[in-house]
Amino acid sequence: MTQTSVTSSTTTTTTTTSGLRSLYLIRVAFSLIWVALVVTTSASLVSTDRPTVIAAVLLVIYPLWDVIATLLERRMAGTGSTDRVGTTNMALGLATTAGMIIAVFSTIGTALLVFGIWALLSGALQLVVAIRRRRTVGSQWPMVISGGLSVLAGASFAAMSASATSSLSTVAGYSAFGAFWFLVSAIALSIRSRREKR
Repeated sequence: MTQTSVTSSTTTTTTTTSGLRSLYLIRVAFSLIWVALVVTTSASLVSTDRPTVIAAVLLVIYPLWDVIATLLERRMAGTGSTDRVGTTNMALGLATTAGMIIAVFSTIGTALLVFGIWALLSGALQLVVAIRRRRTVGSQWPMVISGGLSVLAGASFAAMSASATSSLSTVAGYSAFGAFWFLVSAIALSIRSRREKR
């Protein structure tokens, strides 16, 4: 979404809210498609298995998509290089993508470890962003909850990565849950926007 010069702070907030809502809905769609692909092609893979080509591609794409979504969010907010948390999140996503490219040549357990560390750290960053954004955009409580749950899920994935019975189905569940919270966030932003227009 391109930025135009806006003199009214209300218009800017409305544009940001509308853009965030659209981005959240896109993230919901991506996550649900990703979950469907994991469930239909790779859910039975356990820690000791080597990832199939499809599983490898899905695991690499997930953190990379988060980088793209963060970049789009920064452009909408017009923060650019001043957004240190966004920059950190993008760097983390790129590092995770690189780590995942290496991990998928090993085992599902290694990939789960990389995914878990990323989920924990990105969840912590999401918490920071949501808390800061409450003042300007509002309706961020779903993102606060989602970020906190991501931290817990990441720690759980990292701990489970050594278990022989851990599978990619747990990651699919994590993504589906994330989609739910993005949907709740989009709805909360819509409700807030309607109230402000009255």
